Amino acid sequence: MQKPDAVASAGAWLLENGHRLLLTLTGGRYPRTVMGMLTLELHTVGRKSGKPYTNLLTSPIHDDKRIVVVASKGGHQDHPDWYKNAIANPDVGVTVDGSTVPMLARSATREERADMWPRVVKAYKGYEGYQRNTPREIPLLILERRRAFR
Repeated sequence: MQKPDAVASAGAWLLENGHRLLLTLTGGRYPRTVMGMLTLELHTVGRKSGKPYTNLLTSPIHDDKRIVVVASKGGHQDHPDWYKNAIANPDVGVTVDGSTVPMLARSATREERADMWPRVVKAYKGYEGYQRNTPREIPLLILERRRAFR
């Protein structure tokens, strides 16, 4: 059964703005994790507007070299704008614990997604429901540290 996009959009809005409220209420000391997932700010450039945007997200998979975020939009029928912006303009910034790092964004390959999806769902079972609610395959966005030229 598919969830109406209005419900998915409202849920995504509530999560995003709930994160922002927590950030405000804690004076910027936003929790390091939510439901066991790393919290981060993703800084993108609008694919149409060219304006900077910041989205508060969680990462179920991360290490020293990469951070993976899930473009679920709560099971909405369309990809979130932050995902579309990151694909169009892959030079992004990621803020974790008050430190911003330049990163390069890319969509996980089919093989990478197949490998990571069970770990994503293990971290947060809600992603499984989001996938059931939409005919689109929910993409995983891989954020990798940019390599410096020497």
